[in-house]
Amino acid sequence: MHKIRVGVVGVGNCFAGLVQGIEFYKRNKNERTGIMHERIGGYGVEDIEFVSAFDVGKGKVGKLLSKAIYADPNYVKWVDSVSSCGDTVVKEAPILDGVGVYVASMIKPIKQTKEVGELKKEAMEEMEKTDTRVLLNYLPVGSQKATEFWAEIALETSCAFINCIPVFIASDKNWEKRFEEKGIPVIGDDIKAVIGSTITHRTLAKLCVDRGAAIDRTYQINVGGNTDFANMLERERLKSKKISKTEAVQSLIPEGLKLAEKDIYIGPSDFIPFLGNTKLAFIRIEGRMYANIPFNMEVRLEVNDKANSGGISVDAIRCAQLALDKGIGGNLVYASAYYMKHPLVQMGDEEARKKLDEWIDEVSR
Repeated sequence: MHKIRVGVVGVGNCFAGLVQGIEFYKRNKNERTGIMHERIGGYGVEDIEFVSAFDVGKGKVGKLLSKAIYADPNYVKWVDSVSSCGDTVVKEAPILDGVGVYVASMIKPIKQTKEVGELKKEAMEEMEKTDTRVLLNYLPVGSQKATEFWAEIALETSCAFINCIPVFIASDKNWEKRFEEKGIPVIGDDIKAVIGSTITHRTLAKLCVDRGAAIDRTYQINVGGNTDFANMLERERLKSKKISKTEAVQSLIPEGLKLAEKDIYIGPSDFIPFLGNTKLAFIRIEGRMYANIPFNMEVRLEVNDKANSGGISVDAIRCAQLALDKGIGGNLVYASAYYMKHPLVQMGDEEARKKLDEWIDEVSR
């Protein structure tokens, strides 16, 4: 099998966890804990390499990608070095709306002297020179214009696009149509995590529905200490994030029983610096069961947010490459439904996993 040539937009903590996780599995060849699919279309996690990268941080642009993943404000230090980045150098990306007011002092964006059009030309040249085939979007939440900029580049360079953030590209019919017409795979939007707050909340909600109970009220509050949570202090950047997380839970509640807006709250709550990459989620469900008798449940979940993201991205990247190999374009419906919070088509997680596995088997033949 040839290597999967991946480009990344946003060399932050999520990407650092993805790369260092791949290195962990390379060094521990018999360790497969945390890998949902050992092979996808013949590809293993060790077949992923990162050949282009784009960022705006002063401490990252112009640096080797293998070094930039350790630069502040990244906290991930799982391994001391990585081998999947080769001699890739981080190139300058346009800032647009990619840096929020609360994280500017942490990211320390470079002073840009080039016009957006010039940066676009340079980015496309870099992707073509490095033969980038899959583009991974790890921009901060709220980066609407910046994400659309990179989705456009993916279309113009015939590069598969994986959108890990809650800006609606793969789930937007107009964007999806453009990817389909060009025969380019797209997966998104908003990565769901391996064992995260949303997948846990969805599982609990489905448990209630499947057992005939009614859900009356529910909330999910998340706190953490990395740049993601600092960025989300800027509430106007959270509109699509709240939509994505809320719909991910509401989609499992039958029509006629869906919760009123006042009875469901799902979203980040605060930034606690000393937590670093640790994310704490507090989930509560109130409802009624047999004979209308009330119940409530509360769950506290503590996870490393970047391990949650990396475990999904290694699968999404390989699904995108498999689609490229087979000439399949447009929204990868089952991959999006299983790996993302806001897919074009919402499904229960069990159904999405079953259909995704069937798709992988069929397409891999």
